Amino acid sequence: MKKQITTIAIAAAAFAAGLGFNNFAMSDVPANYNVAVVDVSAVVAKSAQVQALKKEQKAKMQELQKWLETVRADVQKQSTKEGKEKLVKKYDAEFVKKQEAIKKDYANKLQAIDKNISATIAQEAKAQNYDLVLAKGVVLYGGKDITANIAKIVK
Repeated sequence: MKKQITTIAIAAAAFAAGLGFNNFAMSDVPANYNVAVVDVSAVVAKSAQVQALKKEQKAKMQELQKWLETVRADVQKQSTKEGKEKLVKKYDAEFVKKQEAIKKDYANKLQAIDKNISATIAQEAKAQNYDLVLAKGVVLYGGKDITANIAKIVK
Protein backbone atom coordinates (compact mmCIF):
# COMPACT_ATOMS: atom_id res chain seq x y z
CA MET A 1 0.00 0.00 0.00
CA LYS A 2 2.79 2.38 0.93
CA LYS A 3 4.55 1.50 -2.31
CA GLN A 4 1.43 2.42 -4.34
CA ILE A 5 1.12 5.80 -2.63
CA THR A 6 4.79 6.52 -3.31
CA THR A 7 4.37 5.56 -6.98
CA ILE A 8 1.28 7.77 -7.33
CA ALA A 9 3.07 10.68 -5.65
CA ILE A 10 6.06 10.34 -8.02
CA ALA A 11 3.75 10.17 -11.05
CA ALA A 12 1.84 13.26 -9.91
CA ALA A 13 5.09 15.17 -9.33
CA ALA A 14 6.36 14.20 -12.79
CA PHE A 15 3.08 15.32 -14.37
CA ALA A 16 3.20 18.67 -12.57
CA ALA A 17 6.84 19.17 -13.59
CA GLY A 18 5.92 18.39 -17.20
CA LEU A 19 3.19 21.00 -17.19
CA GLY A 20 5.60 23.52 -15.73
CA PHE A 21 8.22 22.82 -18.39
CA ASN A 22 5.56 23.04 -21.11
CA ASN A 23 4.41 26.45 -19.86
CA PHE A 24 8.01 27.62 -19.66
CA ALA A 25 8.73 26.43 -23.24
CA MET A 26 5.59 28.12 -24.58
CA SER A 27 6.25 31.41 -22.77
CA ASP A 28 8.55 32.65 -25.57
CA VAL A 29 5.95 32.13 -28.31
CA PRO A 30 4.45 35.44 -29.43
CA ALA A 31 0.68 35.83 -29.24
CA ASN A 32 0.40 36.47 -32.99
CA TYR A 33 2.30 33.31 -33.98
CA ASN A 34 0.65 32.01 -37.17
CA VAL A 35 0.45 28.25 -37.61
CA ALA A 36 -0.89 26.48 -40.69
CA VAL A 37 -1.58 22.82 -41.35
CA VAL A 38 -1.48 20.95 -44.66
CA ASP A 39 -2.84 17.50 -45.49
CA VAL A 40 0.07 16.55 -47.72
CA SER A 41 -1.47 13.24 -48.80
CA ALA A 42 -4.56 15.09 -50.07
CA VAL A 43 -2.35 17.52 -52.00
CA VAL A 44 -0.42 14.63 -53.53
CA ALA A 45 -3.63 12.78 -54.43
CA LYS A 46 -4.99 15.84 -56.26
CA SER A 47 -1.73 16.64 -58.04
CA ALA A 48 -1.88 16.41 -61.83
CA GLN A 49 1.85 15.60 -61.83
CA VAL A 50 1.30 12.57 -59.62
CA GLN A 51 -1.65 11.41 -61.73
CA ALA A 52 0.46 11.69 -64.88
CA LEU A 53 3.31 9.80 -63.22
CA LYS A 54 0.95 6.99 -62.17
CA LYS A 55 -0.39 6.77 -65.72
CA GLU A 56 3.14 6.67 -67.12
CA GLN A 57 4.12 3.98 -64.60
CA LYS A 58 1.09 1.88 -65.53
CA ALA A 59 1.99 2.13 -69.24
CA LYS A 60 5.57 1.06 -68.52
CA MET A 61 4.35 -1.91 -66.50
CA GLN A 62 2.01 -2.95 -69.33
CA GLU A 63 4.92 -2.68 -71.77
CA LEU A 64 7.01 -4.87 -69.47
CA GLN A 65 4.16 -7.39 -69.30
CA LYS A 66 4.00 -7.57 -73.12
CA TRP A 67 7.74 -8.09 -73.20
CA LEU A 68 7.38 -10.97 -70.71
CA GLU A 69 4.75 -12.60 -72.92
CA THR A 70 7.15 -12.39 -75.87
CA VAL A 71 9.89 -13.87 -73.72
CA ARG A 72 7.69 -16.80 -72.66
CA ALA A 73 6.83 -17.54 -76.28
CA ASP A 74 10.52 -17.39 -77.21
CA VAL A 75 11.45 -19.79 -74.40
CA GLN A 76 8.66 -22.20 -75.41
CA LYS A 77 10.09 -22.35 -78.95
CA GLN A 78 13.33 -23.83 -77.64
CA SER A 79 13.45 -27.56 -78.20
CA THR A 80 16.12 -28.53 -75.66
CA LYS A 81 16.08 -28.16 -71.90
CA GLU A 82 19.54 -26.59 -71.93
CA GLY A 83 18.45 -24.06 -74.55
CA LYS A 84 15.44 -23.10 -72.46
CA GLU A 85 17.53 -22.74 -69.29
CA LYS A 86 20.12 -20.60 -71.09
CA LEU A 87 17.42 -18.35 -72.53
CA VAL A 88 15.60 -18.07 -69.19
CA LYS A 89 18.84 -17.06 -67.48
CA LYS A 90 19.49 -14.40 -70.15
CA TYR A 91 15.95 -13.03 -69.95
CA ASP A 92 15.94 -13.06 -66.14
CA ALA A 93 18.97 -10.77 -66.09
CA GLU A 94 17.38 -8.51 -68.69
CA PHE A 95 14.10 -8.41 -66.75
CA VAL A 96 15.87 -7.36 -63.56
CA LYS A 97 17.64 -4.53 -65.43
CA LYS A 98 14.39 -3.31 -67.00
CA GLN A 99 12.52 -3.49 -63.69
CA GLU A 100 15.25 -1.62 -61.81
CA ALA A 101 15.36 1.09 -64.47
CA ILE A 102 11.59 1.58 -64.19
CA LYS A 103 11.75 1.74 -60.38
CA LYS A 104 14.66 4.19 -60.42
CA ASP A 105 12.96 6.46 -62.95
CA TYR A 106 9.72 6.42 -60.91
CA ALA A 107 11.55 7.19 -57.66
CA ASN A 108 13.46 10.09 -59.25
CA LYS A 109 10.32 11.63 -60.71
CA LEU A 110 8.40 11.17 -57.45
CA GLN A 111 11.22 12.83 -55.54
CA ALA A 112 11.13 15.81 -57.93
CA ILE A 113 7.36 16.14 -57.43
CA ASP A 114 7.83 15.95 -53.65
CA LYS A 115 10.42 18.75 -53.79
CA ASN A 116 8.03 20.83 -55.90
CA ILE A 117 5.18 20.35 -53.42
CA SER A 118 7.44 21.16 -50.46
CA ALA A 119 8.71 24.30 -52.21
CA THR A 120 5.14 25.36 -52.98
CA ILE A 121 4.14 24.92 -49.33
CA ALA A 122 7.15 26.99 -48.21
CA GLN A 123 6.44 29.75 -50.74
CA GLU A 124 2.77 29.95 -49.79
CA ALA A 125 3.61 29.95 -46.09
CA LYS A 126 5.97 32.89 -46.59
CA ALA A 127 3.48 34.73 -48.80
CA GLN A 128 0.71 34.32 -46.21
CA ASN A 129 3.03 35.16 -43.27
CA TYR A 130 2.83 31.80 -41.51
CA ASP A 131 5.52 31.18 -38.94
CA LEU A 132 5.07 27.41 -38.95
CA VAL A 133 3.43 24.83 -41.21
CA LEU A 134 2.78 21.34 -39.87
CA ALA A 135 1.44 18.16 -41.42
CA LYS A 136 -2.25 17.89 -40.61
CA GLY A 137 -1.85 14.34 -39.34
CA VAL A 138 0.31 15.42 -36.39
CA VAL A 139 -1.88 18.30 -35.24
CA LEU A 140 -4.69 17.51 -32.84
CA TYR A 141 -6.10 21.00 -32.61
CA GLY A 142 -5.46 24.42 -34.07
CA GLY A 143 -3.72 25.90 -37.05
CA LYS A 144 -5.31 27.22 -40.22
CA ASP A 145 -5.86 24.49 -42.81
CA ILE A 146 -4.31 25.64 -46.10
CA THR A 147 -4.59 22.28 -47.90
CA ALA A 148 -7.12 23.44 -50.52
CA ASN A 149 -5.04 26.50 -51.38
CA ILE A 150 -1.85 24.42 -51.76
CA ALA A 151 -3.66 21.80 -53.85
CA LYS A 152 -4.95 24.53 -56.16
CA ILE A 153 -1.45 25.95 -56.63
CA VAL A 154 0.22 22.57 -57.14
CA LYS A 155 -2.25 21.48 -59.82
